[in-house]
Amino acid sequence: MHWLWAIIVGLVLGLIARAILPGKQHQPIWLTVIFGIIGGILGNAVATWIGVHDTKGIDWIRHLLQLAGAVLIVGLGDMVYMALRGDRRRETT
Repeated sequence: MHWLWAIIVGLVLGLIARAILPGKQHQPIWLTVIFGIIGGILGNAVATWIGVHDTKGIDWIRHLLQLAGAVLIVGLGDMVYMALRGDRRRETT
């Protein structure tokens, strides 16, 4: 059941990260979900490292770190995706 929550949270984090980043992102939605999951894992790792992974109540700092990780990974992932994919519109004209 944890994998289902990881996909759902990754989807939400990826979509929020896409909305936060300026400009248009070119990667497909499935890649955004994967980047969101990776960003969430990165945020959890940082939260554990600084000691705020589990607190009483809502873990706001952990959630903000997950979102920051998702923004970072979605932004970097889009650059890598476009570098690997190339600009195909230029090739057809």
